[in-house]
Parts: sequence; structure tokens; C-alpha cells
Amino acid sequence: MRLNELSPAPSSRKSRKRLGRGTGSGYGKTSGRGHKGALSRSGAKAHLAHEGGQMPLQRRLPRLKGMARGPHTPAHPIVYAPVNVGELAKLDDRDEIGVEELRSAGLVGKKEVLVKILGDGEIGRAVTVRAHAFSKMAKEKIEAAGGGVEILER
Repeated sequence: MRLNELSPAPSSRKSRKRLGRGTGSGYGKTSGRGHKGALSRSGAKAHLAHEGGQMPLQRRLPRLKGMARGPHTPAHPIVYAPVNVGELAKLDDRDEIGVEELRSAGLVGKKEVLVKILGDGEIGRAVTVRAHAFSKMAKEKIEAAGGGVEILER
């Protein structure tokens, strides 16, 4: 076998449409674009958002900031880094747990600023926890174990 004898597999390469080469080709005269209209003309493509006289969708929808997430959601919601009560139990050696301790333990990321303690899991010892927010269940569990809760300012 030689290089000049190589050829692609049969029917693996399709020849391109040769437009405007006479009526016998099947793509003559209008070159497969049909008759009239914006799409049949050179250089004039129909805009994707064009709805033919109907008010376009992007103009029908409101431009309010919070509408992307729903009508009752604030435009700039407060985002907390969640930490469960069960994860606090892993920090054995500390009587007081704050945001920095949670960061060093890897429970809160570097860029996350606000921390909220959630009520999943159990804590078996008295610990004072300092965070920006607490769920009702988390607060009850920490206080039931003999610990305390301190809410930090945002």
C-alpha cells in the first residue's frame, strides 16, 4: 500500500452543497433559501428575538433586580456558610468556637464571611459558639448541652 492509494472509507465524506449552479442541481435559482422574506435575502438574517410584530419577550418581562429569583426574593440576599451542630462536636479540644476556629478546621471556606450554625447532628458537651446566625434547633441543642450562644454582628 502506498500513500497515493489511500482513500477515505466509502460514504464517510459528504460533498458540499453547490448552490446556484442551475435548476438541474436542485439548488439553483433561489439556492435552497425559498422565495421572499428576510432569510432569502443576502446579508439580512432574521434576528433571533424577532417575533414579527408581537412584543418581544425581553420587552414583556419586568426589569426589576429581584425578579430573577422570584417575586418575593431580595435582590441581594444574605448568604451564610452553613455549619451543622454535629460538625462542632469534631472540634474536641476547644471550649469556645468562633469563626476563625471553624476556618482553621476547614468547616468554613476562606472567602465565606458570614457563618450560620444549623441544627443537624448532636453535640455532647458544653461549648460556647460564636457565629453570625443560628437556627432555632441549633440554639436549642447547644443550650441543652450546657453551652452558650453568641451572635456576632454582620
